[in-house]
Amino acid sequence: MVRTDRHLTEDDLSKSLRRDVAEGLAAAPKTLPPKWFYDERGSGLFEEITRLPEYYPTRAERAILRERSGEIARASGADTLVELGAGSGEKTRLLLDALCAQGGPTGFVPVDVSGDFLEEAAARIAADHPGLRVHAVVADFERHLPLLPTGGRRMVAMLGSTIGNQTPEQRAAFLGDLRGTMEEGESLLLGADLVKDPARLVAAYDDAQGVTAEFNRNVLRVIDRELGADFDPGLFEHVAVWDPDREWIEMRLRARTAHRVRVEALDLEAAFAEGEEMRTEISAKFRKEGLKAELAEAGFTLERWWTDPDGDFSLLLARA
Repeated sequence: MVRTDRHLTEDDLSKSLRRDVAEGLAAAPKTLPPKWFYDERGSGLFEEITRLPEYYPTRAERAILRERSGEIARASGADTLVELGAGSGEKTRLLLDALCAQGGPTGFVPVDVSGDFLEEAAARIAADHPGLRVHAVVADFERHLPLLPTGGRRMVAMLGSTIGNQTPEQRAAFLGDLRGTMEEGESLLLGADLVKDPARLVAAYDDAQGVTAEFNRNVLRVIDRELGADFDPGLFEHVAVWDPDREWIEMRLRARTAHRVRVEALDLEAAFAEGEEMRTEISAKFRKEGLKAELAEAGFTLERWWTDPDGDFSLLLARA
């Protein structure tokens, strides 16, 4: 049995997309937030990306969880897993299996913006874990943290280095808001990609097969479909750039020629100059001491730190 709370409707998502596109196309430089990559096609492309030889983060994080899930469960002392940006794959199951092995009733609270996807994934998890209390929440975790279920000894997990898609200012606000919803002693499990050779980082976001390029351009197809726009994805080139000062990767779409785009639902036209770049994602990379300081500022104490054997990726456990 899966219980579902819905704090986000299709109308909410439509309004959010309209706002993001209107603000992003009016900005200088132009921007679009990465959350709009993930329609059905975009999600499928991302699954392809995780299997590419250049894209190490998913494999590295999975390796840590395979090796350390039992240790994570024991160190957290949790009986309930709250997953922000919930997945349906092996990583979630590794954590749940480890928590269930600790004994006692265990709860799972997956949180995602896609209601249909979330309910299907939650039902599969519930079927495979008899006795697990599954309470799915359709919500935007950047807006609805105070509405998430409480009770039990919770571990809040944010995997996949999703935290890296936020600027330092956004991270500070998010971590502070999250801490405000957590009881003292509850834990945060955070996946964070680490600073490394820029050539490897750029390759991870600009693969030889061009899958990431298609993933990046897919955001234009989403806007065309949902807002009646006339973006031609073929007029944009995928670009991945390492910013050494901010220590993040930027994904951009670069206009191959000067042209104009009409967004019918917004009654808006946007002009692109030849070579103009629109940022679609940042992916910040981290150092241990910097993360420790950011967590402390938000009211968390870093307790445990794990990496894969190559030191590419980290999982950390912090206590509220």
